[in-house]
Amino acid sequence: MSLKRLMAGVALGTGLLAPGQPALAAEPLDKPAVEAIVKNYLMEHPEVIVDAINAMQAKQEAATAERQKKLLSDSMDTILNGPQNAVLGNPQGDITLVEFFDYNCGYCKRGLADMVKLLETDKKLKVVLRDYPILSEGSKEAAVVALAVKKQLQGDKFLAFHQVLLGTRGAVGKDRALQVAQDSGVDMAKLQADMKDPALLKGLASTMQLGEALGINGTPSYVLGSEITPGAVGYDALKSKIDSLRKCGQTACG
Repeated sequence: MSLKRLMAGVALGTGLLAPGQPALAAEPLDKPAVEAIVKNYLMEHPEVIVDAINAMQAKQEAATAERQKKLLSDSMDTILNGPQNAVLGNPQGDITLVEFFDYNCGYCKRGLADMVKLLETDKKLKVVLRDYPILSEGSKEAAVVALAVKKQLQGDKFLAFHQVLLGTRGAVGKDRALQVAQDSGVDMAKLQADMKDPALLKGLASTMQLGEALGINGTPSYVLGSEITPGAVGYDALKSKIDSLRKCGQTACG
């Protein structure tokens, strides 16, 4: 017997039929009897509970995904054009790939080569870097230095700084970031002043709030089209999504 048929039978027994429906000659079931029937059915068919839980989870996940998609759409201008962004590749590119990253993230370090390869092989690609220091205080310190460096270095020069700092073995903090900045030839006095700029710190806080609102709880995370892709998925996966966006406007063409 299916749960649907069981409940129909319970409805008959308890007089819960809608007005106008013919009633059967049956003794009404009291509450304990109904509870016993339902309990026995669930004990004999426990998979019904699993199915119900799975359906509820799927419904919740779909609702969360829809909210995330709407928030992403509403926030896209901020994501793509925030003053704290570091822009690499073609500034006028037809496709924009946004990466939320942390300078102490091992997976971000691993994914650096994929990002560089994309930039080298796709001259129509625009890449936006968003500092998202979620791993440690050292990560936040490095992000502040990098955001200040961005005021002096852009494009390939900033990419060179970024590659060295992200490619550092071991923990990255303020001291290491300052050393890489100095080696990159920036004006250190200006850098120190820019690191204290309230607008810079506010911009970093804004990125953190946005990432949390979007449900980004790990790095790297990529924004491509109307989709958030978590994790270091690799060059081939990112290239496939970019190619699909150009072909059909979606990260996966049907």
